[in-house]
Amino acid sequence: MILLTDGGSTKCDWILLDNSGEIVFKTRTEGLNPAVFEKSLLEERIQKNPELNSYCAKVDEVHFYGAGCGTKKPAAMLKKVLENFFVNATKVIVKEDMVAAVYAATTEPGIVCILGTGSNSCYFDGDNIHMSVDSLGYILMDEASGNYFGKRLIRDYYYKRMPPEVASEFEKRFDLSSDAIKENLYKKDNPNTYLASFAEFIFTSERNGYFYKIVTEGIQEFVENRVLCFPEAQNVPIHFIGSIAHFSEDIIRAAVWPYHLTVGNIVRRPIDGIIDYYRNEVIKKKPNKV
Repeated sequence: MILLTDGGSTKCDWILLDNSGEIVFKTRTEGLNPAVFEKSLLEERIQKNPELNSYCAKVDEVHFYGAGCGTKKPAAMLKKVLENFFVNATKVIVKEDMVAAVYAATTEPGIVCILGTGSNSCYFDGDNIHMSVDSLGYILMDEASGNYFGKRLIRDYYYKRMPPEVASEFEKRFDLSSDAIKENLYKKDNPNTYLASFAEFIFTSERNGYFYKIVTEGIQEFVENRVLCFPEAQNVPIHFIGSIAHFSEDIIRAAVWPYHLTVGNIVRRPIDGIIDYYRNEVIKKKPNKV
């Protein structure tokens, strides 16, 4: 059986497929970004999940695609954690979330973009992934991501640029005291996830002119920095992965229109597309399938 995982900083989706590609179970844990979280926290979040505990000795392969897995040291740490937990797995693969985004979006050449807790993009030539720039994370980059919009909301609230009626609702939803914000940002773990939690306010509230403006500005910035950097963008579809992309489809289409770009697939949950990829491209082609 193959355990597939789509992992981010906020949450992690797991799906176990049997040898015929049927779903044995779906489950979710808290985020498992090895570039952000300590090894002990990664272990704790996996170990406390009942479904994973029930099947940990029955899994043959683990294929983990996640945020923070694009560099060797964090990926190696997470791989070790997974190997220790899934004791009978003969193969444990850890790759960056960009690979899963490609699998979920297309098998043809295209630009693939992630808009989640963080953001990223790549060009897929039909066989290989090509990055334009290395992602430097939530402090310097991550345009149009959850943490990007979280920062924008907090700044606008404190600079009194947020409309009064929106600010009133914002106050009801979150602890906006300066002490609480600074403690979460500068003293506690996972500030990127903390910032991204504020972005839900935009996408779970009724859309208004203020929300439209800040989402539009964020997506325009993403397109300028993370899409137009690829010369191939004029000739291939631009695919988007993640909840922010799902809820902002009209804004995305408006943002790319002046550049004569073509929007391809918009996939809210990449794990669903990964299942189809594995059924068609991996499991069916496995030799001696039982």
